[in-house]
This record gives sequence, C-alpha cells and structure tokens, in this order.
Amino acid sequence: MAERSFKAEVEQLRLGDGDVFHGEGILAVTKALLQSGVAYVGGYQGSPISHLMDVFADANDLMRELGVHFESSASEATAAAMLAASVNYPLRGAVAWKSVVGTNVASDALSNVASGGVTGGALVILGEDYGEGSSIMQERTHAFAMKSQMWLLDPRPNLTAIVDMVEKGFQLSEASNTPVMLELRVRACHVTGSFVARDNKRPPLTVADAAEAPVRDTDRIVLPPANFLHEVEKIERRWPAALDFIRTHKLNEHFGTATDDIGIIVQGGLFNSLNRALELLDLSDAYGNAKLPIYVLNVTYPLIPDEVRDFCAGKSAVLVIEEGQPEFIEHELNTLVRRADLQTKIVGKDVLPRAGEYGGAVIRDGIAKFLRAHAPDRAPPEAAPAPAPALSPAMVPQRPAGFCTGCPERPIFSAMKLVQKELGAFHVSADIGCHLFSILPPFHIGNTTMGYGLGTAGASAFKPRDKRAIAIMGDGGFWHNGLTSGIGNAVFNQDDNLTIIVDNGYSAATGGQDILSSRAKPPHRKTNNPIEKAVRGVGIGWAKTMTRTYDVAGMRDAIRDALVAPEKGPKVLVAQSECQLNRQRRVKPLMAKAIKNGERVVRERFGVDPDTCTGDHSCIRLSGCPSLTIKPNPDPLRQDPIAYVENSCVGCGVCGEVSHAAVLCPSFYKAQIIANPDRRDRWRQRVRDWVIGALQRRTSRSIAARAF
Repeated sequence: MAERSFKAEVEQLRLGDGDVFHGEGILAVTKALLQSGVAYVGGYQGSPISHLMDVFADANDLMRELGVHFESSASEATAAAMLAASVNYPLRGAVAWKSVVGTNVASDALSNVASGGVTGGALVILGEDYGEGSSIMQERTHAFAMKSQMWLLDPRPNLTAIVDMVEKGFQLSEASNTPVMLELRVRACHVTGSFVARDNKRPPLTVADAAEAPVRDTDRIVLPPANFLHEVEKIERRWPAALDFIRTHKLNEHFGTATDDIGIIVQGGLFNSLNRALELLDLSDAYGNAKLPIYVLNVTYPLIPDEVRDFCAGKSAVLVIEEGQPEFIEHELNTLVRRADLQTKIVGKDVLPRAGEYGGAVIRDGIAKFLRAHAPDRAPPEAAPAPAPALSPAMVPQRPAGFCTGCPERPIFSAMKLVQKELGAFHVSADIGCHLFSILPPFHIGNTTMGYGLGTAGASAFKPRDKRAIAIMGDGGFWHNGLTSGIGNAVFNQDDNLTIIVDNGYSAATGGQDILSSRAKPPHRKTNNPIEKAVRGVGIGWAKTMTRTYDVAGMRDAIRDALVAPEKGPKVLVAQSECQLNRQRRVKPLMAKAIKNGERVVRERFGVDPDTCTGDHSCIRLSGCPSLTIKPNPDPLRQDPIAYVENSCVGCGVCGEVSHAAVLCPSFYKAQIIANPDRRDRWRQRVRDWVIGALQRRTSRSIAARAF
C-alpha cells in the first residue's frame, strides 16, 4: 500500500492526440514514456521519484493493454540490468531510481550497458536528491555520467519541456547507441502544469516478441577483445553522433535578449529558480522574458562546443549557474572557451556558493555579485546588513527528525536503551531507513551507516570477546541487499553478532510500497514470504520473530537473550509490527465510513494522570513520541511540568509499556473513545459516572472533616 494512490490521475494517461494533459511532472513523464512507444519499465522507489514508481504501478493495467512490461525491481541493480533488453533489440526501455545512492547500487550493470552500447533507446530516470532537503550524501549524477559516458539530460521544470526531453532522450540514445540519463529534481517531479498530449504508442516490438526471436552479438558483450573496441567506438562514433543530434534537434534552449556584453549559462533544472532570481532583480518577468541572454543546458553532458562558442562570442563575461561541486560544467566551459580562442571570462563558483542547493535567493545574490563586477550599471545597490532577529537561535529549541507517532520502531530502541543500562554500551551498525532516526535524541543509538541493507555487513569487522555488536536492518533493506551482503556473509564467516531486522511490512521510508514479506496480497505480486524463513534458509541457526514490538519488556528480554546466548555465530531477531503510517492510511478511511454509517467504533488513546506524574520526564527520554509532551503542573506546590499526551495519540501504548518495563511512575492510563455508543455503553458510562462521583464526594467530605 503506497502512501499515495494515483488511480484517478492515471486515467489522464489515456488522453489522445490534441487533448490537454494537466497534472504533476511524474505523471507527465509516464505519459511521455507511453507516447514514445516504451516496451518495458522498471525501477526501485526512493525520493524524489517514489511517486513515479507508484504511478507506474497504478498504471499497470494500461501498460499491459499496450504491451508494456512493468516490474517493481528488487533493487536499482535489478532495474539497471533490465536495460539488457535494449542491447540487441530495438526495444525502448526506461528504468527509474533515486540518485546518487541508486546509481551506486546500479553501477555494475550501468557500466556494462554503457560500454557495450544499446540498439533500442535506453532511458535512466533519476531523482536527483541534492540540497538541504536531501536525505543522502551530497553527490551528483554528473560524475557518473562522465565516468561511463552516458548522456545526461537536465530538463527545464516545465511539463512540455520534460515530455519533449523524454521523447528526445530515446531518440538520442538510439542515434548514438548510448544509454541516456534524465535527472529530475524534486521541483521537476512535482511541478504542475499542462501540455498537449499525443496518442500512446504500442511498442513496435514487445519484450515477448523479442524473446521469441533471440538475437546474439558478441561485439556488444564486455569481454576482450570487444571491450577495447567499445572505448574507441565511444569516442569515434557515439560521441560525434550525440553532438550532432543535440545540435540538430536544438535540445538546449535560449531565452532573453539576443545580444549583450554579458550572459548566463544555467543547468536546465535550475531555470525556474534563475528566472525567479532575475524577477527579484527586475531583469525578467514571470514568463521568462529576461533582459539578458540565457543559454539553458537541458543537456548538461556532453556540452556542444559550437553552441558554447556562439553564445560566448562577443561577451566580456558569462555567469555559469551550476549546482553542487566539483564544478564540472564550469571547468569544461573554460576549456571550450580557450580552445575557441575567446577572451570571455567564465564566472561561477567565485560568486556562487561552492556547495549547497541553489534556491532563488542564493542565485539572486550570486547574480548581484556578478553584475557589480561585470555590469555595474545594472547591478542592484548593496543591501544593508540585515537587522538582528527578534528571537535569538538559542531561544528556539531544536527539533531533530524522529519517528512518527505510534511508530513500531520506537519501542525497539527503547528496549535497546534498557538493555544498554543493564549490559553496558555496545557498537551498533545502523542502516538506511526510518530506523536510522535512532541515532538522534532521545535514543542516541547507532555508530555507523554504510548503505541500504549493509547494516550487518557494517558490523562484520567486529569480532567480539565478551560483547557482541548489533546490526540494525529494515525489511526493505533486507530484501534489497541485506540477505546476501549481510546475512549470507555473516553465516559464511560465522560472525558472532546480532542483527535486528525491523519488519514493518513495507518499504516504509520510500512511501510504503509492498515488498516480499508484506502481508498485503497485491495483484501480479507474490508476497507473504517470512523473513525468518529466509534467514534460516541461508544458514542462520539462532533466529526469533517478535510479532509485537510495542511489548517493550518482551523486546528487551529478546535482545538480551540474543546478546548473552552461549551459541556462537550470527543471530537474527525479526521485530515485526505494521508501519503506523500505513496502518492509519488503511484504518482511518474504514473508521470514518463506519462512523458515518452509524456503526459503533472504538478507538484507544492514552493519557497521563496529572496527580500521579512526578515530572521527571523519564518516559519522554525513553520514548520520544511526538504526541508525548509537557504542560504546566496543576499542583501549585510542585513546579516541574508534567507529561502530557496530545490528541495526535494513535493508541499504540508504547508510552505505558516503556513506563512499565523501566519501572517508572504509574501515571499512564488508557481510555476508550466510542463513536455511536450502544445502550450498554451508555449504561456503563452512567454507572462509572455515579461511582466516580460518589468516591469524589466521599473524598471531599473526608478532606473537609480533617480541615475542621
């Protein structure tokens, strides 16, 4: 169950020639693929293209009608290997994943397909996750494109431009026999707009057709002596063919005035931010009518020497807006300008930040510096120093990222803290996924993280004497890479460590997609494959599954047992409870419908008895639940704020479980909220009210009597 359904939106994918398509960038990409006659599609989810994979899944029926094969790949490497279908056959194929981490995983297959080349168009759609909102290391796809000589498209964030670049990407791939990368930043993925649609095309050759008529060409296989010929072919044939196609079809664009003493060269994906910056400087309008020349690189690799020469000729200086570092484009532009014997000064990172996301304000400030140096008559006045903020940063409390309310992973780390208190600190090899939030307050658990599904592998170097290391791995990472690289490696080398596999039923961190061990039963997929059965199948002897992670005491005991067990060798504890976000997405609509129909619905939530709470906040430090906060103490004789449960509580009960397992104050209570109560509910409530009222009145009389 993905976090968002596109069942309604995918109906727009059926629009025909001349119809106007309205929607998001990811939907436009899918429509462009179908209009281009794509034969197969695959990929692995990850921000910012997770929703693209969800669109593919929701559009699977339409793709089947057109003879398009779709797979939710087990990993990015699996998806990249699908491009093998385009090596010998005129099949257009597209695969998608999150870059750069996904590209790293896919690198072996990508290097092979880039070396041997392709016959059919091969398109790699990448979610370029760079900048302050990113969740990964700050690297760029550009370096990989250069390394393997794969052309890199960075389309202007405009639906018509994106759709055109998808279609031209296939053509460029076929014209140069080279796979093409299409990078989409988060703004491009979710930009909304419209374009004039064309009819969807059934692929001239389907994957089924190709399988029935096999073609073999050993010159396309990376093996001596063909691999040496591939390098020559890349330079002497594929590179010139790509330059010719890009130039002939005008994939790069020009905006603004035709001539000027200065100009701007910008990555296509940054054009909207650039135009906004120019608007703020009164150098453009909302429609991109700039007052100076702009050369938009919708193709950032390779650069076209003739186009660069023609744009820079007659200009004293050109500003290059290139996000991230190293400044590959700026270096190449300097080389091309020198080769063309131009004296144009290339300006880039000397006025713009070397690292970080280029938003409108950053680009505006960079352009202002550029203008002051090279066109002072058009430069804005120097801004006065900004006044000191009314609130100092020290007054605003930090709020580190954390687990969702009711997350079943939170009690796992509460239990680990209790075990640490008993056995001492231990090395924890963390992994990619929601569970990585454990490294932050209030848990502070996790020493390293090496990659998706590599938690167990990251712990393999630790050979304990008296204290075992712990590895954390999610179910998504387990099926992606962890079963072989982690568990298989631990069995083979008999690593005496503990792996805790967080089994929440989904690839939760990427949007809640189903995986091999999901309990859902989606069409065309085989799920319900138990993780414990898989690890035992590769040789794990000590394995246990906890089916309710909210049982903090039970989790604590299971972790302790694994750490002190006399048996040597790797141990696996599967911690199993459904992702609360996905559970709420599933349950809330059903509850709302039942309430609307007048049915009796009971939901639970927890609270804190203000008279019992001691105000030491141990429950918060051991739980960290967002719904667990503090409020002023109602007792005038006590100053410490008391714990308080907000209305966002989903009734998971972990706060009370933590308090019980850690032997904290017994201040938590559980309440039932009943919608559409029946007669018995009302009768019980009247009895409770009478009993509680009677006890309160007796207590009041007793206090009054003692006072006199």
